[in-house]
Amino acid sequence: MQQQGSWTVFPAKGKPPPHALALAREIEEHGGHVLAIYTEPVGERWQLFSLLPLEQVEPTPYQRDLSKPHVKRLQEVIKKLDRFVDPIVVVAQGPGSYWTPNGHHRLAALRKLKAKWVSAILIPDAEVAFQILALNTEKAHNLREKSLEVIRMYRALQLQEGGKSEEAFSFQFEEPYYITLGLMYERHPRFAGGAFSPILRRVDKFLRSPLAKAYEERQRRAEQVEAADAVLSDVVAGIKKRGINHPYVKSFILARCNPLTRARKIVPSFEETFEKLHRALDRFDVDKIRMEDLARAAIISAG
Repeated sequence: MQQQGSWTVFPAKGKPPPHALALAREIEEHGGHVLAIYTEPVGERWQLFSLLPLEQVEPTPYQRDLSKPHVKRLQEVIKKLDRFVDPIVVVAQGPGSYWTPNGHHRLAALRKLKAKWVSAILIPDAEVAFQILALNTEKAHNLREKSLEVIRMYRALQLQEGGKSEEAFSFQFEEPYYITLGLMYERHPRFAGGAFSPILRRVDKFLRSPLAKAYEERQRRAEQVEAADAVLSDVVAGIKKRGINHPYVKSFILARCNPLTRARKIVPSFEETFEKLHRALDRFDVDKIRMEDLARAAIISAG
């Protein structure tokens, strides 16, 4: 352990790189406090542990929407403990300005509690923000939240790294179908993504094209899913007219029309799959559906 400036440096024999020291000075020049500059225990990369003015920190603009119930729960827990024990991660966006890729809800809770400071681990490498966002465990994702987060991240990367392929960011996006679903959820917030995901998971692959070009293909894929969903909605409406209403109905119909059911070794392309799905939905006979079929299928699926 050694003292350097007003902060502590770990390990004692180590010497922080110039850009880490410059960030430390920048934090203090803008009213923050650097508590330590240290190497994290896995990759031994330099990071800064700091207290930052709360008004200088904002969530990255491409992450999930704020959940008011989750903020309220966090606020109540922090208030009950009467202390904040879970530092956020931040990256610098400029002098006195920071983004957190994983602390949206904690920031909101602290603001509700009128806190002036937030304890933060500052990572000098700004590109790491996208990787951290992929590992975000602050609040469990549902499919809609994850897909919207991924498509927002996609657009941000498109502006910063547009020349790189979509495939190069497979770690950040996690699953290729999240991208397509993200576009769908933006167009139709109540879209039944869970019903389509078993098909999308098998045929939606990461693209080798640069992000700018790949985005156009993603839009075409979303249009194909949208067209199939429109036909699916007509089929559901026909079933409801017969007095059959069940929450599993969309998944049931798609399972019946799934063109991949017998595809094992050779899986058709995305475009071919959705063309076949569209035709199968067009031919679907609503008169053959019984409530007991739906109930039985729902039980099997839940098991």
